[in-house]
Amino acid sequence: MLILRTALLVCFVFGFIFGFTCPARAALPVAPAPEIDARAWLLIDSASGLPLAQKNPDARVEPASLTKLMTAYLAFSAIKEGRLALDQALPVSENAWRAEGSRMFLDPKKPAVVEDLLKGMIVQSGNDACVTLAEAIAGSEESFAAMMNGMAKKLGMSGTRYLNATGLPHPQHVTTARDLARLSSALIRDFPEFYKIYSLKEFAYNGITQPNRNRLLFMDPSVDGVKTGHTDSAGYCLIASAKRENRRLLSVVLGARSDAARAMESQKLLNYGFQFFETVKLYPANQTVTSLRLYKGKNSEVKAGFTSDFHVTVPRGAGKRIQAQLITQQPLLAPIARGQRLGTLRLSVDGAAVGDYPLLALEKIEVAGILGRGWDNILLLFK
Repeated sequence: MLILRTALLVCFVFGFIFGFTCPARAALPVAPAPEIDARAWLLIDSASGLPLAQKNPDARVEPASLTKLMTAYLAFSAIKEGRLALDQALPVSENAWRAEGSRMFLDPKKPAVVEDLLKGMIVQSGNDACVTLAEAIAGSEESFAAMMNGMAKKLGMSGTRYLNATGLPHPQHVTTARDLARLSSALIRDFPEFYKIYSLKEFAYNGITQPNRNRLLFMDPSVDGVKTGHTDSAGYCLIASAKRENRRLLSVVLGARSDAARAMESQKLLNYGFQFFETVKLYPANQTVTSLRLYKGKNSEVKAGFTSDFHVTVPRGAGKRIQAQLITQQPLLAPIARGQRLGTLRLSVDGAAVGDYPLLALEKIEVAGILGRGWDNILLLFK
């Protein structure tokens, strides 16, 4: 098959100017990441999803209370789908009341309202709240863990396995920094109406006030979440999200030495990302990047672009020098499904590689009739 290579010179002042460029080969130079004292860590830009710094991002580790992010995701989903209501009172089982570890101090003789349970789980990291929600949603914590694993698979968390709703230690209860970043990004994206709970600095229940364990909420006004975790075996963990000038970064620090260290190391990562990188929106969702020649279809061309806003993160100052090379395989043959990959957008800056990104069909095109297919068969003989 012929390989069609069309280059696009990107200009960010008013749009895009088309031209030709050579394929990027060298790696794009970036400022070195700070030294982070943790077992594994990852920093991503939320808009582009690109990793800006990392160490052991795919190592399987114990998630501790970071498990509660998935418990929250399923609880939010249940509320959004009408299977649970914020003002709904749930019974507190003896199993939930006796949950080990951190607690919001539920009373087994008194039903708890879902909204309070969410705050108790998120702010106070209450294991009793997690079990109560899990039992209400799935009937048992064991069944809820199966739901957690199903959602993890759906979100692409290939290195994660859940055995409980709380994060209590188990050798097979594991995750990765990359999976946790993926889950946190999905939670912020899919449930903005509930994400604000993660910025609460304290919550009082049953006469007991407990502070949020995320120290960065008290140190950095740009930080609005997300969650801490700790066990003796997992060490001190923190997923932190910060938004500055309409740009959001997410850091995952796993296995730090202390409560103070996980906050300090997370702050170093966030400051590094904001200082040395910028994120540029190249194309809005469903905007035609190019139209490609199509054979044997009801249309002779298919519109190609991105089905969601397309952002890219590059070293600060490099945004205006991005070049893009469009690579497609020819001939393209109908039928075409919306969202089908049609090619690759290869980005570079000054000849150094930024990355390759899938170019997608923005429309569905069906196969042409006998005459149309026959004519295109003749044309293809000369390709």
